Amino acid sequence: MAQAVGFSDGIRGVGGAGGDGGAGGAAGHGGDGANAAAASGLAGGSGGHGGDPGVGGAGGAGGTGSVTGAHGTDGLTQTTGGNGGDGGNGGSGTTGTTGSKGGAGGAGGDGGRYGNGGTGGTGSTGTAGSSDVMGANGGAGGSGWAGGDGGTGGRGGNGFNGSTKAGLNGGDAGDRGAGGVGGPGGNGGSGAIGVAGGAGGAGGDGGLYGDGGDGGSGGNGGAGKAGAAGVSAGSNGEAGGQAGAGGVGGAGGNGGANAGNGGNGGDGGVGGTGGAGKVGTTGPAGGAGGEGGDGGKGGTGGRGGNGGAGGTAQAAGYSDGSQGVGGDGGAGGTGGTAGNGGKGGAGTWAVNNGIGGKGGNGGNAGTGGTGGSFGTGSQIGNHGSTGHLGDGGDGGTGGAGANATAPGQDGAAGGAGGNGGIVGDGGVGGKGGDGAAGTIGSSGTASGEAGKDGGDGGKGGDGGAGGAGGAGGKAVSGVGQNGSQGAGGNGGAAGDGGNGGNGYDGNNGSVPSGGTDRDGGDGQGGGDGGAGGAGGAGGNGGAAGAGGGGTRGAGGDGGDGGNGGFAGNGGLGMDGLDATLTNRAGDGGDGGGGGQAFAGGAGGAGGTGST
Repeated sequence: MAQAVGFSDGIRGVGGAGGDGGAGGAAGHGGDGANAAAASGLAGGSGGHGGDPGVGGAGGAGGTGSVTGAHGTDGLTQTTGGNGGDGGNGGSGTTGTTGSKGGAGGAGGDGGRYGNGGTGGTGSTGTAGSSDVMGANGGAGGSGWAGGDGGTGGRGGNGFNGSTKAGLNGGDAGDRGAGGVGGPGGNGGSGAIGVAGGAGGAGGDGGLYGDGGDGGSGGNGGAGKAGAAGVSAGSNGEAGGQAGAGGVGGAGGNGGANAGNGGNGGDGGVGGTGGAGKVGTTGPAGGAGGEGGDGGKGGTGGRGGNGGAGGTAQAAGYSDGSQGVGGDGGAGGTGGTAGNGGKGGAGTWAVNNGIGGKGGNGGNAGTGGTGGSFGTGSQIGNHGSTGHLGDGGDGGTGGAGANATAPGQDGAAGGAGGNGGIVGDGGVGGKGGDGAAGTIGSSGTASGEAGKDGGDGGKGGDGGAGGAGGAGGKAVSGVGQNGSQGAGGNGGAAGDGGNGGNGYDGNNGSVPSGGTDRDGGDGQGGGDGGAGGAGGAGGNGGAAGAGGGGTRGAGGDGGDGGNGGFAGNGGLGMDGLDATLTNRAGDGGDGGGGGQAFAGGAGGAGGTGST
């Protein structure tokens, strides 16, 4: 073990190397690096290297940043925490033994007041042997003081290449560090495969008003081994091994409590390449993109971080091998109060493409994030077919409108649903807020004041199948009219229209002021495009007043047929409500218009008259 130097601000010594094992004896482990003195801000010592096949020592932790300098500064100038020492390398395995794991990187020191945290040390690489060893983890970044940034996490060590075995995973990163690369499978023996890259570390959370850190990128997948040649004339060579998948990108950090933005998700690692052989190999899926960090909560609210892009799948090693699937885009982060959801990451290029990431949900009254677009298909190979297009991501859900608080106040409208990616579904519109109660008439007046309308529901997002309209806000206490239902979003190409929302029931007349009931809110027409969506049901009339049943929403129009395609039928109109003893029957909804060369939808039946 390394000792501290004699002077207070001296740098810590490096751990001694472990001794080599004698004949038949066990090898020594490397010593740990010494920690730097507290309040010194100095770097920790590096870990010693292991003997054959000993484990490398861990790096020492960095010292905490000092509060003041040694020669009478004003007490406000602060220092950054020291960096953590790197882990020592593991010793090489001798014949018939297992190679050793590399030492872990030391943690970065915490910053002094207003100082930044130190950077974590890098994990060392595992060493060779008849079996493979995993790379060590990177050290975590140190914490910053108020106003200081957190340190960056160290990178995970790489897994060592095997001889005849599979490659091992790269080490996971410390916070904000990138994942280590997975080792490729060795040549030779049958069935060896490449392994997935390590996951990227998560971004650190922001302090008050601070932004979250970005997630680290996933490590790259290891390559599959090459297939062996045929042993005789006319015989087939063996198949190449399958390559490892790219690592998952780390999640973005959360934004600070007061309006900090969420960090961006890390990108997925790239899939490894399949080995060559008589029989082609299949490339792996690209790593999924990391999710965007959540937006800050409270205040105005930060935006959600964008989802990371999916890793690109690699081509197979041989001409007739299938290509890998593109990684899915990461989901957008959730918006904070009044913040918008982050955009979903786009699917990436490959034969069979990954779908776009889903848009993040909006915060209260915020708009949902847009869904990621699909990846494009690749060109055909020598013996392959054209790839399928990936699906577009769904739009995020709109945030709910705020409820009214003051007497007679309107409820706020719900946020709109996010638009879907190409061929993706639109998000659902948010619910409108409830209207506040009407004020009560004073003694001697004819009637109480009417309640205000409930807020309208948010409109569903366009694209693919239209999102369902959000429910209208419900009027309370009095004779207020219910809010209209949100309209279904319009369908995209070949997408069905969304259904209109149902109307709320009308409220009863106030007692004893004898207020007149209002009609229930009308159902909205279904969105156009593809087959028309069904209209929403009209609300029931109130039991005590003279209001009638709400009018039924009309069926959406059928979409026009594409060139050589079939047109969509119009949606059916909804039936009107039956009358009660006091209310008239509701009208039937109109049938939707037919698309080109198709019949219109049937009209809804009228309600039955009352006795």
